[in-house]
Amino acid sequence: MTGHEGEDLDALLERLEAEERLVSARRRKLHDRMAIFPDDTGELERQEREVSTRRRELHRQIDELREQRSAGRASQGEDA
Repeated sequence: MTGHEGEDLDALLERLEAEERLVSARRRKLHDRMAIFPDDTGELERQEREVSTRRRELHRQIDELREQRSAGRASQGEDA
């Protein structure tokens, strides 16, 4: 991995982490709303499932990028 690729990886990781924070905040708000206001329509539960699915996907992507970044840094250390 070159320095430029590492910067791109870091930028992507930062973007995904920022999105994850927003998605997690949305999920917390949905949980709060569901606890306070019963929803007979199931709309809040549907929204929560969608948000949770996106959050899990973001976690998976973030974990993969962190592994790539670590592997790239380790290989750079071997090349030095």
